[in-house]
Amino acid sequence: MRKRLADRETPEIERYELFERPGYRFALDRRDFLRFSTTGLMVVLSAPALSAMQESGRRGRGQSQPRQIQAWLHIDEEGLVHVFTGKAEVGQNIRTSLAQAVCDELTVPLDSVKLVMGDTDLTPYDRGTFGSRTTPVMAPQLRRMAAAARRMLLARAAEKFEAPLDALSVVDGQVRRRDSEDSASFGELTKGSRLSREVSEEEPIKNPRDWTVSGRSAAKVAGESFVTGKHRYTSDLELPGMLHGKVLRPPAVGATLSSLDSSALEEMQGVKLVRDDGFVGVVALDSRTAERAIRAIRAEWKLQPNQPNSRSIFEYLKSHPSESGGWRVRPPHVVGSVENALAAAEETLESSYTVAYIAHAPLEPRAAVARWEEGKLTVWTGTQRPFGVRGELAEAFRIPEEKVRVIMPDTGSGYGGKHTGEAAIEAARLAKAAGKPVKLVWTREEEFRWAYFRPAGVIEVKSGVSKDGRLLAWEFHNYNSGSSSIRTLYEVENQTIQFHAADSPLRQGSYRALAATANTFARETHMDELANRIGKDPLEFRLQNLKEPRLRAVLERAAKEFDWGTKKTGQGIGFGLACGFEKGGYVATCAEVSADSPEDIRIRRVVAAFECGAVVNPKHLENQVEGAIVQGIGGALFEAIEFKDGKIVSDRFSRYRVPRFSDTPKLEVHLIDRQDLPSAGAGEAPIIAIAPAIGNALFSATGKRLRSLPLQNSV
Repeated sequence: MRKRLADRETPEIERYELFERPGYRFALDRRDFLRFSTTGLMVVLSAPALSAMQESGRRGRGQSQPRQIQAWLHIDEEGLVHVFTGKAEVGQNIRTSLAQAVCDELTVPLDSVKLVMGDTDLTPYDRGTFGSRTTPVMAPQLRRMAAAARRMLLARAAEKFEAPLDALSVVDGQVRRRDSEDSASFGELTKGSRLSREVSEEEPIKNPRDWTVSGRSAAKVAGESFVTGKHRYTSDLELPGMLHGKVLRPPAVGATLSSLDSSALEEMQGVKLVRDDGFVGVVALDSRTAERAIRAIRAEWKLQPNQPNSRSIFEYLKSHPSESGGWRVRPPHVVGSVENALAAAEETLESSYTVAYIAHAPLEPRAAVARWEEGKLTVWTGTQRPFGVRGELAEAFRIPEEKVRVIMPDTGSGYGGKHTGEAAIEAARLAKAAGKPVKLVWTREEEFRWAYFRPAGVIEVKSGVSKDGRLLAWEFHNYNSGSSSIRTLYEVENQTIQFHAADSPLRQGSYRALAATANTFARETHMDELANRIGKDPLEFRLQNLKEPRLRAVLERAAKEFDWGTKKTGQGIGFGLACGFEKGGYVATCAEVSADSPEDIRIRRVVAAFECGAVVNPKHLENQVEGAIVQGIGGALFEAIEFKDGKIVSDRFSRYRVPRFSDTPKLEVHLIDRQDLPSAGAGEAPIIAIAPAIGNALFSATGKRLRSLPLQNSV
């Protein structure tokens, strides 16, 4: 399901987030009937299918966030500041930057702020951690609460000291009187009581130019625990009496269970079988026994015939339109007359570009621990949407959301791939049947086969240009991969831009930057082709047709730092550039590549300029940009899901190439700190320009234009 995201900096551009539906639905018997079989516990369930995940999403959208300080912030007697947010830490280090925001407004040391994140019983409702919205939305929210709390504490101190407010100052969590030795810590002023006050959207907060904690490279909160292995993730959790679960998976997409022989489990001590129609799982005392048990089951499956494969997918997507396909489809964006402009253009160009399905490949596969106690379900799971998963669980088990608690431990990456709660639902089903807590950890093969993918897509572009390099016509059609950043910021009076939903044969959903990667690849490759057609320098051609100041700024900065135009191509060395925008971030990337042949590609150097408003934590922002570029190299060069007859062939890292240390070029990141603008998120935009920059550099080196991602597969 697609949900519109507001974008304050570029309101004319529509923003969306694609949420994938759960991997399956299941139903509950009215009596929740359980019966025992000779091999263990069997759950017999039969009732109408559950509604899809978007219903819980609609319900969540109706929830308003509380305005009381006490819902977001609490200062205990020791002066420790407890901050509550439904946002999740998925490796992006948002815990540190949110803590910095609170420290700025409260005027307390960074180590005195402790964030409670992603716990549906303790934190205010939140739609989820996606779309680079934490920095522009949650950080100001916490700033307002912290600023209001500081004003309340000043008022209490003024009363305590019988002094006017202007005689007081706040330093390191203490209120001090300037004309005496009087002081009181925040803990002394609150005495652990709640700060109760309603805070409006207009609560004054500091201007970025006045930041003292934000705007600086604070060290990662609890950073040592991450690098030493002390930090605990869902897969590390242990509960008393906990069992380990595994789920029987079909061999291919769309396969249905025909028959099941579980007699081999009779000889396995402590193993229980859990069956619910097509769902089959086991629980055991340890994970190895559970794995052996699931492999011992003999199952026959009915396969779905005549499925497309990774070789025919692009023709399939164009020939199988869908009215929605899980997307909210908008009418085409039309300005002027492309038809008339093409007829008048001195040069025209028509090209088609494709992007493959790719996997999220998170370091930590999906995992969940589920426990039922007195009718209440508690699940620990790595998810970007704790409240969304709570809704899924409540619907699945026909219980009120108040009876479900989702706790989100810090998670080993997600990249948009952990919006849904498959592992949570599976663990809860197994735990309900077994009557004990159950841990379920997906294998790497399960993650590759049954998680959703970044959508594949076809992008067709038709353009017209004058001899002197002025864009006259622009027609842009995206099939299936999405509409993020589908509009162009280049100046063109006649344009038609449209997204077309398709009937995807594979599960697909959010991925870092969504379709902005595909749309930027097509647009920036096409711009390079146009420049070559009329004999213009690619940088000069872009700047000639670009007025948008923020995109111009990063493009000019990247080109300057790269020394664009001063080096000569030849002997297999080439240079390329590209620029783009997404979710309030603006990026330009220059790449130097060597290619003795189109099959042997080596990225030698990458220079990126990035701007996302006021910089909160320079070092961590630089890390985000570097990480996005390295991840983008995978999708640019070699990442692709291979599938045939509904079977995912690339189901492990030995069959699915991700970037290695040897693939990493010399990286230079140049940040533009716009303290006059609100901070935007930075997790997504930096990934979008690396693929077209590499592709354009390859053309410069080899004279061969590659129009499909991954580039090495299109040679």
